[in-house]
Amino acid sequence: MKSTKGLLLSAIILFAVLFFAFTKNTGHENKLVNQKQKLLTTIGALLEEQHYSPKNINDAFSKQVFKKYLEDLDADKTLFLQSDINSLKKYETNIDDEIHGADIKFEPAVKQVYDKRITEVMNLYKEILSKPFDFTTDESIVLDADKLTYPSDEKDWKDRWRKKLKYYTLERYSDLLELKEKNKLDTSVNKSDAQLEKEAREKILKIVDRTYTRNKITNTEDELFNKFVNTITNQMDPHTDYFPPVEKREFDERMSGRFYGIGALLTEADGVIKIASISPGGAAWKSGELMANDIILKVAQGTAEPVDVAGYDVTDAVKLIRGGKGTEVRLTIKKQDGTIKVISIMRDEIVLDEVFARSAIVKNGNDKIGYIFLPDFYADFDRPNGARCSDDVAREVEKLKAEDVKGIVLDLRMNGGGSLYEVVQMVGMFVGHGPVVQVRDRNGKSTVLSDNNHSVIYDGPLAVMVNEGSASASEIFAAAIQDYKRGIIVGSTSTFGKGTVQKNVPVGKALDMFSGKTEFGALKLTFQKFYRINGGSTQLKGVTPDIVLPDYYDFMKIREKDNPDALPWDEIAKSTYQSWQKGTMNFDNIIKKENEEIKTDWNFKLIKDNTQWLSKNLESPVELNIEKYKQQQKLLHSTNTQIGKLSKLENEMNVEVSTLDKGKFYNNPDKSKGERYQRWLKDIKTDLYISQTVKIVSEMVAGSSSTTVSK
Repeated sequence: MKSTKGLLLSAIILFAVLFFAFTKNTGHENKLVNQKQKLLTTIGALLEEQHYSPKNINDAFSKQVFKKYLEDLDADKTLFLQSDINSLKKYETNIDDEIHGADIKFEPAVKQVYDKRITEVMNLYKEILSKPFDFTTDESIVLDADKLTYPSDEKDWKDRWRKKLKYYTLERYSDLLELKEKNKLDTSVNKSDAQLEKEAREKILKIVDRTYTRNKITNTEDELFNKFVNTITNQMDPHTDYFPPVEKREFDERMSGRFYGIGALLTEADGVIKIASISPGGAAWKSGELMANDIILKVAQGTAEPVDVAGYDVTDAVKLIRGGKGTEVRLTIKKQDGTIKVISIMRDEIVLDEVFARSAIVKNGNDKIGYIFLPDFYADFDRPNGARCSDDVAREVEKLKAEDVKGIVLDLRMNGGGSLYEVVQMVGMFVGHGPVVQVRDRNGKSTVLSDNNHSVIYDGPLAVMVNEGSASASEIFAAAIQDYKRGIIVGSTSTFGKGTVQKNVPVGKALDMFSGKTEFGALKLTFQKFYRINGGSTQLKGVTPDIVLPDYYDFMKIREKDNPDALPWDEIAKSTYQSWQKGTMNFDNIIKKENEEIKTDWNFKLIKDNTQWLSKNLESPVELNIEKYKQQQKLLHSTNTQIGKLSKLENEMNVEVSTLDKGKFYNNPDKSKGERYQRWLKDIKTDLYISQTVKIVSEMVAGSSSTTVSK
């Protein structure tokens, strides 16, 4: 009995020693695996328990994730072979099990194949680009990946890469030939066609090599896993996104218009990150050691090991340079004289005021029409005095009223939305007390959101500009103005069509008691849908403007309705509200007159015809025979050029800024920022769509029985 116990004890000790040795060597790896498993199951639970309309996470869902993740990693189907897809098929119906707690096997298996193919691709494109291309053969390339299958074998894969690189080189070669033709009397550029073809290949090699080198650097194991998680969240709907900690910080910065950095504008050229300009008063300016055109070689967080940023793009470099207030970033800089220097800078607060609302005044005959540009419905809720778009727009309105404008244009083109609270406040400023939007949760409970805090600050003629990029909060604002008959909505055939509401749900344990930061970042989760006060949803359908102006993007597949994972359109009961009562002007006559004129307007008719033609022809295969390519591109370029010319006025409008803004535009201490403001002003002067909308507002002014503006 004692002998048996002794053997058992020895076995236990031996097992413990082996176990300790194993865990010592693999403890870090197991920790990472456990973190990923925890993240995945947490995300899955949040999707199932809190998403507005969750799909069943089952085998069918798993198949969708499988297909989409591989497509996301290989957008043009030139990385994976069909045999790679077949080898991964065994995981096709297991992803739902992994989300529910099973061991994670699919994503690591993909990573293994991905790394192998990336290495092979980097050898392949170098081999292909080492030899001249024959641009006299008749062949073409299909660029629409939806029309392609994965390469059937290695021969097919290599041929697809050959055509892809031939296409890239042909673009560059054709440009060089055109340049040679224009400068044929200049002997310094009189190279042979063979030399130009070689130059084109070398340029493409440099670009492709930089791209794939950057991919190897940035597409780490964690990065690919984060993409996998985002593929899962996006299967629920296009706006449910996972933000790892760094991405969450970037999202918060974009919403608030504030971040902590060094106060320098970066640019990327030939694979290196350079300082483009220094902001006066910022941390870099105060250090006195950074200058424009300095090259950033490495970035270190305090005393940590520096990261070599060779091959990084600007976005990735900025992520490393930004951080917490008062924290140290150490930059290894190559000065213009070739010396290398390590510069320590303490991060400080930077306000991105260029992303805030701004205004101008357009003179149209005897009328002065105010113009307000709002790029986002931003809000900084972390600070009592943080930027709020409703406050900023109110200030711009007051500036314009002081200049005695007769009407206002509010430009929400390409405004992707933002804070639901802010848009409710903004509608109140133009409409007064009353319902603005309805929201419904996953249980079918509806709530009416109203602004009962604001009195009307402006009651004159109002037009709101929208386009395909106007989404979410922009659509709420435009819809409310339209439903109240408060103003006229002007823009493309419909807005984006995002009728869903998101909230940020922290994922993982809190890192401290104050910042709200968590170990895994956050899930931006769709938990409500919003509806117009007339009961209709903006989801998929968007807002149809009162006056439709054809534009470049009208026939492009960029709206919500073009995404197969988008939630459906529906409607609920109408809210109780009264139309705008101020004044007796009838918009219907102006709307009818303008729409009839636009249908026969030569500029807008050509823009519409050209964009329809482009939308069809952009999907056609591209010719790789140089003569046929030139003919094809000539048509595309001439059409694009014509649209560009048609969208610009030949004669500039008379545009100026308010008295209060002259310092910001013309005497800005940050010279580069002042120049950007002036370029923005110059763009307004030739914008066909602003001109047309100003004309509409002038007609509203003329047709109004009362042009008195609230003071």
